[in-house]
Amino acid sequence: MPSRALSSLDFLWLAFVLMVVLALAFLLPVTPQDYWWYLRIGQDTLAAGAVPTVDKLSYSQAGAPMVYHSWGAAVLFYLLYQAGGLTLTVLLRGLLLAIAYALVWLIARRLGAGRIPTALVLLLAVLVSSSNWSVRPQLFAYPLFALALYLLYCWEEGQSKAVLWLPLLGFLWVNLHGSFVVLFLLTGAALVFGRGERRLLALVLGGALLATMLNPRGAGAWAYVYHSLTIASNRFSAEWHPPINEGWQMHLFFLWLLAFPLLVAFSPRKLLLLEWAWFLGFGFLALWGVRYGIWFVFLLTVQTARLLTPEQVTFPASKEPQGEHIRWRFLPWVLVGLLLLLPFPLLPGVRETWQPDAPPATENTPIAATTWLAAHPELSGPLWAEIGFASYLEFALPSRPPWMDTRFELFTVEQWEAYRAVSQARYNWQELLDKNKINLLMVSVQEQPLLLQALSVNATWCEVYRDEIAVIYRRCGGE
Repeated sequence: MPSRALSSLDFLWLAFVLMVVLALAFLLPVTPQDYWWYLRIGQDTLAAGAVPTVDKLSYSQAGAPMVYHSWGAAVLFYLLYQAGGLTLTVLLRGLLLAIAYALVWLIARRLGAGRIPTALVLLLAVLVSSSNWSVRPQLFAYPLFALALYLLYCWEEGQSKAVLWLPLLGFLWVNLHGSFVVLFLLTGAALVFGRGERRLLALVLGGALLATMLNPRGAGAWAYVYHSLTIASNRFSAEWHPPINEGWQMHLFFLWLLAFPLLVAFSPRKLLLLEWAWFLGFGFLALWGVRYGIWFVFLLTVQTARLLTPEQVTFPASKEPQGEHIRWRFLPWVLVGLLLLLPFPLLPGVRETWQPDAPPATENTPIAATTWLAAHPELSGPLWAEIGFASYLEFALPSRPPWMDTRFELFTVEQWEAYRAVSQARYNWQELLDKNKINLLMVSVQEQPLLLQALSVNATWCEVYRDEIAVIYRRCGGE
């Protein structure tokens, strides 16, 4: 990739977009589904000095074999939470996202995309992909993907030695998240369709493959990915389904996708063969499952920014300011710093100091209900809870293991069907609770209104606790 000098104005435009990234990352609440139980896994891993291999979180599958592939991310999340609670956790989210989008911006600019088109397209990418910003292990993969993309573009443009870093990325990625296979999709396409030094890339690709064996399960990491992609339980998760044109973010995404062929047709620039391979491959993935969309958006950002630039952009050497004009030399950098600092008062734990009614750091998390339940050990289980609630219970109140949680690879299709039937208060919901000997329910006001309605008129269940987030029921006549 050609080395071009970037001016302070370039970084000023980038700082504006990153200000939006940080503000959104700090304001978006932490959802409970795939966060709290990862804290528990991180805690158990550190306590035992080994990654757990059986389930100790739920009671319905207690003792069943379980693979916790993203153990590194779980440990990091737990250590960060111990050090600074949700404040540091949300700060980490902002920093990881800022690094990822900054790298995507740098790729486009180094490839000759214009300053303003790159900034505007990057802002579009931020808005489209922010639905993929949940606090979970995949966050760590975003900057790794962007860095791998940068290195492969360098290789494509003749800087072959840049790809020597790919094995290190493979080692880090495999211990943080199962999406490490994306590195091999990127690099494999480059090996086939790229124009760099293929022999070196083939050797590096082999080194990266060996690096993925350096994890607690060795080659089992690849088996985990295959299992995760093929288990039938995935159909119960919306993120495994193809995207549909609902909501403003999906409207923007599909409009962008429809406009891209027109841009290709009328732009004086042409996509490289490798870029077409990436576009078609990752575009297919993005239309196959919602969870893959952000990888495609990163690629689409670089390609769109380049195609929007009418001619090759040059980066003339900046002239040293003379005389009194030297005082303005640092003004853009001061503005860059101010823009990047502006979002920090929005961090949870900070915003409460100047906004007493600031939105909570978490969303739909039964903190008060769990505290109440911990103070009432006389209420006998087993406990059935909304699966997001179950994630929080497994970390905050491990003495009350729930019936199931959000781990799709652990629970059977029949158990997921039963959970859905109870949540939606279908005809056999009471029969299913009786069959599983459930004595205690923690129901979500937001997610399970039909079940709450059915419980309110059912003589078997008595309400013992209620707040705006959760309602707890026990069997009437129980202790």
